[in-house]
Amino acid sequence: MYKYEMIDHAMILPPFISGGVLPATDYALTIDELVTSSLVAGSAGRTDWDMNWRRQLVDNLRIMLGHLWQVGITDIFVDGSFAEDKAHPNDIDGYFLCHRNEYLSGGLESKLQTLDPIWTWDPDSRYAARAGGKRQLPMWHKYRVELFPHIGQLTGIVDAFGNEMQFPSAFRQTRDGSPKGIIKIVGGPT
Repeated sequence: MYKYEMIDHAMILPPFISGGVLPATDYALTIDELVTSSLVAGSAGRTDWDMNWRRQLVDNLRIMLGHLWQVGITDIFVDGSFAEDKAHPNDIDGYFLCHRNEYLSGGLESKLQTLDPIWTWDPDSRYAARAGGKRQLPMWHKYRVELFPHIGQLTGIVDAFGNEMQFPSAFRQTRDGSPKGIIKIVGGPT
């Protein structure tokens, strides 16, 4: 489907580069490695880093990964403000690869909803936590994590030339179009 350059999951994440992002590549980490990485622990001397909140986000991600693994989804990528040099990230965003027919038939959503009813990507399910707030999916309200299925569809996010991108491209660049790194979750249930 897609070919990604992978960094050995045993390596330590490099420091953030200019723009507060990871250097552009895919970093393969198990969920346990993510918990102990600099994305949760921060860097030496950093006193404003909200390690407890970041750990909570990863714990929430772990629950959602468990759901995906139970239904056979293994290619999962995460980033968002969590993978940036922000002391208190808003959330974790990501996408996963899945079979087109299973997604389009509603089978995937149905299987996931038996595990937790938050699994939906129906735009009508989005709601704001407060008046005037951004409308988010139910999974975001419960876990502060949003994971989207990728079957080759366009995202509505455009590149510097105005071309609509697919999730793999959109998640690997900043809003201004600069390349950035992303975390690929490897392994399975722990």
